[in-house]
Amino acid sequence: MIKLNGSDYFIEIGSIENSSFSEYISSNYSDSKIIIMVDENTNDYCLEYMITTFDFLADAEVMLLPEGEENKVMEVCFQVWEALSEYRIGRRDLVINLGGGVVTDMGGFIASVYKRGIDFIHIPTSLLAMIDASIGGKTGIDLGMNKNQLGVFQNPKAIFIDKTFLGTLEPREMVNGFAEALKHGLVRDKALWECLISINNLSEISTDEKLAQIISIKLDIVNADALEKGLRKILNFGHTVGHALEGYYLFKDPIDHGHAVALGIICESFISNRLGKLSNEEFAEIEKMILAWFPIPTIKISDIPGVLELLHNDKKNHSGKIQCCILERIGLCNYDQPIDEQLFHESLVYLISKSASKN
Repeated sequence: MIKLNGSDYFIEIGSIENSSFSEYISSNYSDSKIIIMVDENTNDYCLEYMITTFDFLADAEVMLLPEGEENKVMEVCFQVWEALSEYRIGRRDLVINLGGGVVTDMGGFIASVYKRGIDFIHIPTSLLAMIDASIGGKTGIDLGMNKNQLGVFQNPKAIFIDKTFLGTLEPREMVNGFAEALKHGLVRDKALWECLISINNLSEISTDEKLAQIISIKLDIVNADALEKGLRKILNFGHTVGHALEGYYLFKDPIDHGHAVALGIICESFISNRLGKLSNEEFAEIEKMILAWFPIPTIKISDIPGVLELLHNDKKNHSGKIQCCILERIGLCNYDQPIDEQLFHESLVYLISKSASKN
């Protein structure tokens, strides 16, 4: 069992059966009602394991959230808040978010707002949630095509990470999580990047030790800058373009979050290179790695104006300027860099050209 400390919560990595989960609940919530948030996947593949393993969950109320980013919206939150009221859930009760990034984002937001905040813990079940989404206290939902426009910073009381749940995932979900691991290396840890580019099978990063290494990078950053006033912004690398692509295609031909971030990494590495920061050699290395794992979907030149429009509503923008993270080199990233829209346009044209060159 590996234990890591957040600013006011802890993370345990290892078998949840052998963790402090049971003791933690009995010590802190023995008289509380428990609500388990799941989506359709974790309801089918993870919930029964939790309920049969831990007797005290047998009487928990289960809230089934609709699957998918397109359902991470206020309308669903209202339905859950109304159900919580009907069940007379109080401020001393507990929400357990059992699922991937959508469940931890939305479940955390629902708990943080309900009655001005009730306690919640995360049990992430996807690689992306384990190494990124569940950590750092970001909760939120989407507003139309704009990603995570509504939310609060609120840490869970604890996070329990059990790699056993990774066995419930489709292969593409593991690849989506891999994108965030690559990002961690690019912005903060060249040694991690060099380790990741040498792997052939994603099971190699699914050990407790490797998960702890990747998680520690994000944890160190968010512990230093919990409210994203400075350093934490580097974790948005790949997300400026990535979120715009994800949002634009959300109701057309959806792109998974991790996949969109990977495409954003190519575009923002392109911009870093054109600004004379990232070397040609490192840009080529990044591009080769991303293209090896993430195919470029069909993106039309005619779609670019719509994608660019979403960039203008990005949360990081300031004084009417699109802000972006820029790589100086692999392992070193600068944040709050104002970038002209034309350069984003060029990066998207470049991304489309790489797709065409493979056909």
